[in-house]
Formats: sequence, structure tokens, C-alpha cells
Amino acid sequence: MRLSFTAGLVLLSCAIAALPAHASDIPKAQAQLAAGPEVKLVEPRLHLAKSEVASRPRVALTFDACMGAVDERILSTLLKERIPATVFVTARWLRKNPQTVAIFLANPDLFEIENHGENHIPAIDVVVPVYGIPSAGSPEAVSREVGKGAEAVIAAGFSAPRWFRGATAKYDATSIDEIRKMGYRVAGYSLNGDDGSLLGAGAAEKRIAAAKDGDVVISHINQPTHAAGQGVANAILKLKARGVEFVRLADVETIGDNDTTAQRPGLF
Repeated sequence: MRLSFTAGLVLLSCAIAALPAHASDIPKAQAQLAAGPEVKLVEPRLHLAKSEVASRPRVALTFDACMGAVDERILSTLLKERIPATVFVTARWLRKNPQTVAIFLANPDLFEIENHGENHIPAIDVVVPVYGIPSAGSPEAVSREVGKGAEAVIAAGFSAPRWFRGATAKYDATSIDEIRKMGYRVAGYSLNGDDGSLLGAGAAEKRIAAAKDGDVVISHINQPTHAAGQGVANAILKLKARGVEFVRLADVETIGDNDTTAQRPGLF
């Protein structure tokens, strides 16, 4: 995501919480925070196949559950209005939120649960900081972040995930290839709904309520103390009033750039 400096600071605070506990790993993490090589990173875009009914635009609401709790303002709106959504969860978030996990499991018609990684570490296979957050740093570390995240989703009782979205939503070309070879599509987006949950309520509402046919919206469902969440909830109601068709990523054809969704042999 293209985030402001302030958003980067919030992501950094999340990253510090995710840093390895082993003392031997701390110098490496500090080195990444200090500097990194020039690496071309991509932030994939993702769109839906457009609606066949002009008066009924099609939009996918996708939410990241990185760490922390759950935003009941958003969750209760989705439940009350029976609006489907795709939620990307980390293993850390799953462990901390068993009650919400139970709600997701009880409403499989609404919630598609996908993989946001094990510890919310950018899935980049070279040593480079992203918004000050240390990347995975090697192919092996990317594989662990993705693989352990998927294992946690399955262990929680959900179907095996088919999509992966990494922390910061940035990758390098080789890490995309690695993730794809593991059997996943990489979930980009077309509309950043809340700037990492740092927008004000009014700004988030205005941005999401303006979603167009084929948009994939990214927002956060794990920041209940942030004003943005109320804006997200309000925008959902506005989109419904517009007659929007809400879909999950599993429900329709998707088109992503940077080889993130193209059909590959042996991949759905």
C-alpha cells in the first residue's frame, strides 16, 4: 500500500512486535531497519471481472487482520447486513481472537478466510526494509511466513487458503514467483480504503463509498480504537444503498498484474 509517513510508523510498531524473540536474530533485524539494497518492489493491483448489470456494480471488500483485536463496528455491520467479505488473517491474530474465529466459522456464506502470513512479515526474499519493517529476507523465510500462515488457517477449522496477501502488500518479483509455486494467488487490490487504518472516519467513508464496478477494496478489521473503522462501516451501508453486488474473491473471476493471478499448471 502507498502509505503516509505516519502510516509507516504504525506499521513499524507492528513490525517491532513481530520481531524474533531470539537475541541472535536482533542484529539482523536492526541492520534491515538501518539500510537495505536497491530492490525493485511491486505493489500488485487486483480487479474483479465487471458486473454484467450496469446498475449493479460489483465490489469485493477485503480486510486484513494483522495483529490485535477485531473491530466490532465493521464485523457487526457485515453480519447484520449479511454482506460477504474476504478476510486475510495472520496466525498471530487467529490465536488471539478465538471468539471472532468462531463467528467466521459459523457464517461460511459470508466470510472467506485467506492467508496473511504467520507473523505479519513482508514476504520479500531479500533483505530490505519496507516502511521501516524488516522483510523476510530469504526464500526460506518467505516460505515459512506463507506456509505457517496457511497451516494456522487450516488448524483453525477453515478451508485451505488459496490467496496470500503479505504484510505491506509489497513483494519483489522472485518472491511472487515463490508464493505462486506454493500454490497461491497473490492478492493485490485496486482501492486502498483506510490507509492502514489511519484515515479519519469521514475520509475512509468517502473513499470506500466511491468504489467502482470491479474494485477490490482493502481495509483493516483489527483496529477497533481507530476512527477509520467507523468510516468503513458507514461506507459499507452506503455501498449497499447504491445497489452494489458484494462478492468474495472466491466468487468471481479476478484479474491481477505482475503474474499474481494468471493460470499456472497445477494451480487452480
